[in-house]
Amino acid sequence: MKNAEKEKTLEELKNELYLFNKGEYFDSYHTFGNKREKGGVRFTVWAPNAQEISVVGDFNDWEDNTKLTKIDQTGSWTVIVPNAQDGDCYKYKITQADGEVVFKIDPYALEFEVRPKDASVVKELPAKKWKDSGWIAARNRWPVYDRPLNIYEIHLSSWKHHEDGSWYSITDLKNELIPYVKEMGYTHIEFMPLSEHPLDTSWGYQLTGFYALSSKYGTIEEFQDLVEEAHSQGIGVIMDWVPGHFNRNDYGMAYYDGTPQFEYADPNQANNNRWGVLNFDLGKTEVQSFLISNALFWIENFHLDGLRVDAVSNMLYLDYDEGPWTPNEDGTNENRKGEAFLKKLNTIIFNRYPSLIMAAEESTAWPNVTHPVSEGGLGFNYKWNLGWMNDTLKFFEMDPLYRKDHFNLITFSFMYIFNENFILPFSHDEVVHGKKSLMNKMFGDRYNQFAGLRTLQSYQMFHPGKKLSFMGSEFGQYLEWRYSEDLEWQSLDDEMNAKHHEFTKALNKFYLENRAFWEIDHSYEGIEILDADNKEESILLFIRKGKKARDFLVVCCNFTPVERHNVRVGVPYKGQYEEVWNTELQELGGVWAEGQGVMKSDEVSVHGQDHSVELILPALSVVVLAPKRVYGVPKS
Repeated sequence: MKNAEKEKTLEELKNELYLFNKGEYFDSYHTFGNKREKGGVRFTVWAPNAQEISVVGDFNDWEDNTKLTKIDQTGSWTVIVPNAQDGDCYKYKITQADGEVVFKIDPYALEFEVRPKDASVVKELPAKKWKDSGWIAARNRWPVYDRPLNIYEIHLSSWKHHEDGSWYSITDLKNELIPYVKEMGYTHIEFMPLSEHPLDTSWGYQLTGFYALSSKYGTIEEFQDLVEEAHSQGIGVIMDWVPGHFNRNDYGMAYYDGTPQFEYADPNQANNNRWGVLNFDLGKTEVQSFLISNALFWIENFHLDGLRVDAVSNMLYLDYDEGPWTPNEDGTNENRKGEAFLKKLNTIIFNRYPSLIMAAEESTAWPNVTHPVSEGGLGFNYKWNLGWMNDTLKFFEMDPLYRKDHFNLITFSFMYIFNENFILPFSHDEVVHGKKSLMNKMFGDRYNQFAGLRTLQSYQMFHPGKKLSFMGSEFGQYLEWRYSEDLEWQSLDDEMNAKHHEFTKALNKFYLENRAFWEIDHSYEGIEILDADNKEESILLFIRKGKKARDFLVVCCNFTPVERHNVRVGVPYKGQYEEVWNTELQELGGVWAEGQGVMKSDEVSVHGQDHSVELILPALSVVVLAPKRVYGVPKS
């Protein structure tokens, strides 16, 4: 039966609203918002303390003559408008609890006017016939932990612009971004928030319409087609999702019925002073239904492969914000409502879709973020390793003369790297607000900056953990990210930028082709540290391992611009080893015309190994050795 022929009985509606009130209705977008039925379009909204609600729009000339009826004690209101059509603009006229009359958006609207206009738009959810069953089946078959994960993070409207300065449409991105990501060798695209938001300077993190693709970007159908095309090319799609807070503009969800409806009743908890937004009351059951339904809305209707959950720390701590805060009765600062909500969210998501990525942006030492809820964890399966990111960038920005005194910035991560399932991010947050671009953070002249960037990106790729890099870093953009402009694509006319572009492509390919770098990413079984104590020379040596004994690679990092000769490196087996990666090769942007070829091991014990090889470590470089012909490897 077509959507237009369906007719929901009042009893069915009451049952759905009952579950919504209990915090157990996770498909609530099928009930709320505007829904076409046999008699017209049904408008349903939750506003428990409103005195009266009308819907005004194009279908009634914006006259106050279409009242909604309150449905018993559910706190929700509904009406069927016979002549409402797709594309009609509307708002709710709400007489709030104190008698004030306001005009508000529909929190469940699937579309909004192009800003600065802000009315909700009548829109039916398209019934797309997806053609990505092969991708979904493969995703379900292979656990995400055992697969390569190399994410390209982008801001949709500033990746690339047309010559007239207008940004690429979603269709433009489908035709150009997808082939680019595939050619560069990334496995996933991660979009910064795509939901409706009123201000570009928020980068999409201050939302008004949680169920609407921002009208400035395009349509639901266009984004569905983009995801489908990505899947057809073997590329996953992740989106930043913002469940902790919402925009406080008067026409939006702020104090919707005149009382703290979506936000906490305690002003200290409701007000987010740092970001100028309002925090969701994560303990309120209706808010739980709203938010978990929203996560599933994006996953189910756009076939997303995961969500990166923004600002998890803000949901876990009562004192995370700037300004006054209200402690628990026992004086503690944990937001128990937030913790319970996150556990519930992940439980529901993984019960339906166990193969998804749910990644937490969590910046503190909160324990067990990626442990199962059944074991007391929050239930995410990945966490951004912001500690690793901060330490690593601080080290690389430092004058190499002083790196030996701060070598622990590089080695400390090995103490905790397997406490969680980590993603190693060099994200948008690190290339804004005067922090400089990733390339321009590197110390020294321009050549040494690129050498440092090759070393940094190789170290990220070979260190345990999945990977994420922000757009522009792949070709060494000089200026930091500006949300209103596109990337410096013209810099690819410069030889050094062009070579770094090719370097990134080669690095991504090298990562994908070597199981040792991604097959055992979350256990000490996947790494053996050879030497993490050579701070005087700032050399770090380790072995990455795959599941088969022969799948191993020896990683040699030199973090100073001093070429090191006669470096002896322990190897696990007798035989021949081949240099398979050297960031100082000319083809990768360096100065070495050729590599070091094949090396024969000596029976010289070092680094806890019975055998070793001797090699040169170029200045500011990463060299990787692979077994070519070795003896005594277990058959496995």
